Amino acid sequence: MSQEEQNAGEESVSAVYMRERQERKLMMKRKNLEREEKEGRPGARQKLRGADGAAGGAGGGNGYQGNGGGSEYRASGGQRRPSCGPLPDGWIDCPAMGEAIGLLIPAKAPLGEAFRELVEPGKRWNADVALKQTRSMKKDVGLVIDLTNTTRYYNPQDWTKHKVKYLKLACRGRDEVPDDETVNRFVYAALDYMRATDRKKCILVHCTHGHNRTGFMIIHFLMRAMGGRVAERLAEFAEARPPGIYKEDYIQALFSFYHERRPEAVTCPPTPEWKATFDLDLDLNVALEMDEEEAAGERAGDDGNEECGAAVLPEAEPSKEEGKKKMTIDDVLGSAIPEEQQMELQHLVCTGLKSPNFRHFPGSQPVSLDLKNLQLLRQRLYYVTWKADGTRYMMLICPDGCYLIDRNFRFRRVQMRFPMRKYLQHKPADDWDVHRTTLLDGEMVVDTVPGSGVQERRYLIYDLMMLDAVPLGDKPFAERFEQIEREVVAPRRIDATMNDLYDYSQEDFKVRRKDFYMLSAVGKLLHNFIPKLSHESDGLILQGWNDAYVPRTHEGLLKWKYAHMNSVDFCLKKSPEGKWVLLLSDRKTLRALPAAKITFPGMSEEEESELEGKMVECCWKKEEGVWEFMRVRTDKEHPNAWHTYLKVMDSIRDNITEEVLLKEVQNIRSLPVYEEHEKSEIRRMQQQRRQQHPPPHHHQQQQRHHHPQHHPHHHHQQQPHQEQERRD
Repeated sequence: MSQEEQNAGEESVSAVYMRERQERKLMMKRKNLEREEKEGRPGARQKLRGADGAAGGAGGGNGYQGNGGGSEYRASGGQRRPSCGPLPDGWIDCPAMGEAIGLLIPAKAPLGEAFRELVEPGKRWNADVALKQTRSMKKDVGLVIDLTNTTRYYNPQDWTKHKVKYLKLACRGRDEVPDDETVNRFVYAALDYMRATDRKKCILVHCTHGHNRTGFMIIHFLMRAMGGRVAERLAEFAEARPPGIYKEDYIQALFSFYHERRPEAVTCPPTPEWKATFDLDLDLNVALEMDEEEAAGERAGDDGNEECGAAVLPEAEPSKEEGKKKMTIDDVLGSAIPEEQQMELQHLVCTGLKSPNFRHFPGSQPVSLDLKNLQLLRQRLYYVTWKADGTRYMMLICPDGCYLIDRNFRFRRVQMRFPMRKYLQHKPADDWDVHRTTLLDGEMVVDTVPGSGVQERRYLIYDLMMLDAVPLGDKPFAERFEQIEREVVAPRRIDATMNDLYDYSQEDFKVRRKDFYMLSAVGKLLHNFIPKLSHESDGLILQGWNDAYVPRTHEGLLKWKYAHMNSVDFCLKKSPEGKWVLLLSDRKTLRALPAAKITFPGMSEEEESELEGKMVECCWKKEEGVWEFMRVRTDKEHPNAWHTYLKVMDSIRDNITEEVLLKEVQNIRSLPVYEEHEKSEIRRMQQQRRQQHPPPHHHQQQQRHHHPQHHPHHHHQQQPHQEQERRD
């Protein structure tokens, strides 16, 4: 074939491609005009007729020739197309870059040297050109975050040779928004870079076209780093990078994620004219030139995988039945965060608690009640609450989000709102007026409404160790407990009545303070309160009213469990002889419990074998002299310590039954420390009732004070069950 014939063939293929591209543009324009006509926009019908005429003209004759096909060159005539693959659809006419939003610059993907012959000189846009343009804007780029799902667009060295850092966060395009974990990585990377450079250099963020994925990520960053409303941030991005995010599912995902009610005025802008629909079934000339894997990558979106353009298939959407699956206390909540952030937050929590070990969960741990530590109840004032059979979590509230901390000292982000009381009192609710570095302790339970079976997840807060970056661990428990309601729970309740945009009902769980009662309420708790709970309880917690918060094992924090529920957490292993071995932690090693036996009621041998290597909770069957399997502890990676096992066995041997405990409490309440405190509480409650129900001539004063603060030990010891019915 002569050179002239080869060139003619190339021009012919290019002309066909350009015609089809023009047709796709017209189809997209027609779709937008049809939508405008349905919305009743003036002039839409006339524009639609004009578009129909243009479509007819584009479909006839010899086809659209464009500018000779130079800017959309594709090889043919038996030659393979360039190894870089085709140009991203619509890339040529897509504006290269938007205005800076703070230190973030939205842009389309630069195309490297491999695409040079596919793009005419005046429209080439690569890393070199991008850096020149940003410098002309008096912006110095120090980091590029690439959100595309491919590596074919350019070589990262195009940036690093200019001493610009490069980070790849692959996100699928098309109809799939970036997942929560990738969003967390993006926000952390941006915040971490800005801290390291003292906010002197900008971050260039790009996906393929720099609108949907890029806008989605930038808005997430703005919401977490600066606060505000989703609608405001959408408008801000649209102004910097017109028309902004133009995919409905991305816009709705932002409102849903931040639990905001979407204003009617917020609509999805029409797709830009430069972004034609990529009709995969009609785009045969591309598919024929691509091998099977590359074609699969293009069908999945603009971005393929690293090697050949094949896209990673998205995970199947959960079915409606799966969406309604039964809640359990073992459910994993929230989204994972980067490992570097894990370490930062671990250090922050341990520093706030004055705990030297940054590798282990620093939460205060109770010890089992035995005859020896029972005497502590006589030596200082104790309060009591029920022991919920839920999942232990600490909670860290930071400016950029709320984090649940499990027993493995791992953090996961959950989207919650915690407004500050001082802001609610002085001005209307604002999304940025939230807690900064507040640390809570509590437990997650799943309540089931009797009769209906409706489930509701709740986080019961029972301690507050840091409030707005101020450590409180050395303060008496009574003081910390009072502030839980005043500073954390009540502001949420007040904000829910003032904030018409934020929807608290969409959060993953409800939040409330766990109530404590005077020690004399033990009988009421055991006989009236616990039987009516809508979640499981396995005993009582006895808390020193004036105690400081003690990280890890707290010898003064006591737990009493029903005899049949006294348990130990073991690591379960099989010996070479095939026998079960129960392992406990002993310093940095595992120690086998000698001659221990375990039973698995109602389980098959196959089910038993699946427990190999798991953390299992077991109760002691005294009569049989064996440990009985209760459940797998999915929230723990390590078994109980050897000293914990010894304390549990002391408790089992001492056998402090319900009757023994009640008798002891009856004797203790007559001691001066309890008698005086109880009288003081009765006087305080009587005074509180008089303030809440004054004589008729004080009615106006009562109206002015219709939001009294909730006192920490508000509930009389004889009424815990009534309070639970009202609150739970």
